[in-house]
Amino acid sequence: MSTFHEKIEKNIGLMIVLVILTISVGGLVQIVPLFFMDSMTKPVDGLKPYTALQVIGRDVYVREGCYLCHSQMIRPFRAETERYGHYSLAGEFVYDRPFQWGSKRTGPDLHRVGGRYSDEWHRVHLNNPRDVVPESIMPGYPWFEKTTLENAIIQKKMRALRTLGAPYSDEEIEQAPAQLEGKTEMDAIIAYLQVLGTSVKTRR
Repeated sequence: MSTFHEKIEKNIGLMIVLVILTISVGGLVQIVPLFFMDSMTKPVDGLKPYTALQVIGRDVYVREGCYLCHSQMIRPFRAETERYGHYSLAGEFVYDRPFQWGSKRTGPDLHRVGGRYSDEWHRVHLNNPRDVVPESIMPGYPWFEKTTLENAIIQKKMRALRTLGAPYSDEEIEQAPAQLEGKTEMDAIIAYLQVLGTSVKTRR
């Protein structure tokens, strides 16, 4: 007399259905509770949404594929925190769409890079990385300095981010185009890099 287990092994269709069901239930048990945990859904103290210039800087960062070599996730291990600072908290990324977590590190983690170097250091580094880090394999981005910013759609971007949870006021959105006048992509990406991880610096 065959057992239920034997029936499953001999019926590939039933096995597929049960495997999918098991994975689905396991995934839901792990994921659903996260939506109800304040530490996952509430911003950390001091976190502010990106300014108009930082929003554009983040767009440049994503467009150029910086996330392919640099993570923005410090894991809670001693080797990580000694080098980079306090481990990453979900509450630091509630306004990021999409967030830049990951463990790929052709270059160093950038989560706590904000305020670590001067604007001028970043400017030189982005123009030619080997001027400040001789062993760097990162390409230079000299066109950032020459590319001025278009401010036509910044308000639409900020309204979309507000719809997704960023607490922008009407006044902040109204003033956004003026913040981009005379600025370049270099100014924008430096502004973005200089704010990374700064909301929890006091926790180091």
